Amino acid sequence: MSKIPALLRVLMMMYIMVVLIAVWRFFEVQEVDLFTLGAAPVIFGIWHQKPWTLIVMRVYLAIQTLAFSALGVTAIIAYQLTPEDVVVTFKGVTIPMLPLVLSIILLLGFQIFVAFTKQTKHYLKTNTVTS
Repeated sequence: MSKIPALLRVLMMMYIMVVLIAVWRFFEVQEVDLFTLGAAPVIFGIWHQKPWTLIVMRVYLAIQTLAFSALGVTAIIAYQLTPEDVVVTFKGVTIPMLPLVLSIILLLGFQIFVAFTKQTKHYLKTNTVTS
């Protein structure tokens, strides 16, 4: 197995944190969150250098982008109707919208950048096992 590129390692660590949060959430509220558990096959594919990983990663990114876009459009429409009701809270703490939106855009942008770099494509297309 060849060495995992640095950006792909960072992405894999992010996805590992997401899966750990999904598992923690499962034990806390007894619900399976398939949106966050979708990172598990990507982690597996990166680690084992599977050629199908690039497709799975890009589909997972498309789902994330679609979900966050829908959430954003819904928030914009809700803000037009009742601005005082558009609030994001987590465990009783209100999260400011601008840092939240910028964080989501940066995280999605980073993932998309990594998914479409030549290094990622080369790493996942290079198969160390020959038939």
